[in-house]
Amino acid sequence: MGIKNTATYYLLLTGLIAGLLITPADAKHLYKEADYQQSWCNYHKGQIEVELPDFTRCDCVTKDNAIEFDFSNKWAESVGQSLHYGLNLHKRAGIVLIMENPERDQYYLQRVIKLAKKYKIDVWTMKDLTDFNSIAYKRRGLIIWKR
Repeated sequence: MGIKNTATYYLLLTGLIAGLLITPADAKHLYKEADYQQSWCNYHKGQIEVELPDFTRCDCVTKDNAIEFDFSNKWAESVGQSLHYGLNLHKRAGIVLIMENPERDQYYLQRVIKLAKKYKIDVWTMKDLTDFNSIAYKRRGLIIWKR
């Protein structure tokens, strides 16, 4: 193999390996979780990635809420993390559930709302980067859909 062929071989091999390292979770979403987080949190005048004394990071902190962002299939993680952040920051726990396919993701949303009612967690949903006001559940028991 000549120098030119060797360089091409290694370039192709590197590209193949990099392609294999992209996980299916990365490939199946329209945007990264951080994109949703930044878009929603900026709109609601919150602080992004607030570090707690135990070195965990709350995705977004607003005047009233400590909020966890997660894709709908990670609904259970969002409940635990939001409660942890709310407790440590002395704010109401909140979840923004990212529902890129709202019809399919209703299943997960219903699970979150059931726990939100019990543990007094505020819940919003996002279907894209411009969806800022879709309230699914507020602590007062109000369930509305504003789309």
